[in-house]
Amino acid sequence: MKMLRVPLLMIGLLLCSQGFAATAQQNKMTTCNADATAKSLKGDERKTFMSTCLKAAPAANDAKALTPQQEKMKTCNADAKTKALAGDARKTFMSECLKKK
Repeated sequence: MKMLRVPLLMIGLLLCSQGFAATAQQNKMTTCNADATAKSLKGDERKTFMSTCLKAAPAANDAKALTPQQEKMKTCNADAKTKALAGDARKTFMSECLKKK
């Protein structure tokens, strides 16, 4: 019986955490739904609106700001792509590029 405690506890914690973790898609769905309700849309109009709203890219203020390390990674990736590097050459270039500054 003691051996079952830990797995049961882990399963319970996993199930509980699922309810608290709202994803970006869920947040977007909530926002789009509220907008459709505020506009009093019904039927096909609502379906069309929801489809368009959910496919739309997030607004600039919704997007997370990149950390300096992420910015550096983005820049180095773009440089490596421009130079058409692949394999070990790309790996070496990325390593050197990320060490700079």
